[in-house]
Amino acid sequence: MLSLVIVDDHAAVRAGVTAILTADPDIEILGEAATGHDAIQLIDSREPDVVVLDLQLPDRDGIDICREITARTATRVLILTAYEISDNITAALDAGAAGFLAKTAEPQQMIDAVHAVAAGQAYLTPSVTRYVIAQATGRNTPGRRTGAGAPDLTDREQEVLQLVAEGLTNKQIAQRLVISPATAKTHLARIMQKLGVSTRTQAAMLARTADNR
Repeated sequence: MLSLVIVDDHAAVRAGVTAILTADPDIEILGEAATGHDAIQLIDSREPDVVVLDLQLPDRDGIDICREITARTATRVLILTAYEISDNITAALDAGAAGFLAKTAEPQQMIDAVHAVAAGQAYLTPSVTRYVIAQATGRNTPGRRTGAGAPDLTDREQEVLQLVAEGLTNKQIAQRLVISPATAKTHLARIMQKLGVSTRTQAAMLARTADNR
């Protein structure tokens, strides 16, 4: 059973999201919050797998809340916003968000997003993915772009990047490649530096886009 908390300052939105997600028998709603303060308390006490988080809250900035959640807990953050494309996308991903979904999303899309994020994968809609890729590849990154859309990645770095795109953690990557978790972490840091991105989610998006070309 996948556990979830919904954070939005509009009761109607919370009710709508709850109605959609409770239709899935594999999702359990642990609670709702209308403010950042209540959200943090609820997440600390219930430890959900996923939090569906609105960025516009009355007492705190949603980006800061996302950063605090991902820094202190294992809870995955799915951002739910009225504006699918905005400057908040990059900031949310930098803060550790695992997914970004518009409030106008279809019910099944919302359910799929929650399951993907809970499984350790990144979830972005096609339009958001294009925006993230454009932002990442538009940066001044040293090196020549080769392979999976990346500038001069080594064979090992290509392997690590592909496993990141599959949603594996550093520990799982280490086990798959028979290396230490510290070495996997070092490879990922170098990959992100070469790609000009700041999160593994953005790196995964680049890898997936390249694979689909």
